[in-house]
Amino acid sequence: MPNEAIRVGIRRLPEGEGLALPAYMTEGAAGADLCAAVATEVTLLPGARALVPTGFSIAVPVGYEAQIRPRSGLALKFGVTLMNSPGTIDADYRGPVGVILANFGTEPFVVRRGDRIAQLVLAAVARAAFAIEDDHDATARSAGGFGSTGL
Repeated sequence: MPNEAIRVGIRRLPEGEGLALPAYMTEGAAGADLCAAVATEVTLLPGARALVPTGFSIAVPVGYEAQIRPRSGLALKFGVTLMNSPGTIDADYRGPVGVILANFGTEPFVVRRGDRIAQLVLAAVARAAFAIEDDHDATARSAGGFGSTGL
């Protein structure tokens, strides 16, 4: 049984006119696809990155974040992913949503208006109450450091 949908406000920006709003492509999808709201084609050369607009702003409810994640097909087929993955849209941000695409592939990658470039996942957020401690509880790993659990 699917979870109850949480209302998330979307405001279409002028550059997003005529484009699809974030949308789930299948019944079981966790992420809603985001489209590129570019006016003209953007070519990402190998090793390059660019901020690509999505054409909307979002009102994430308090207690949640919107995570922006790569699309696996772009990563596998073209080596195109996101620089800050997942990117976080906080509940108090109301500006334009942009996606930092990066081309780690070997060929130029062209972003066209309406291309599905990333996905958005709504996630609950737990806030921490940070507290100074003189010591931490011992664990099997303790302070073994990066890579201490092996391969």
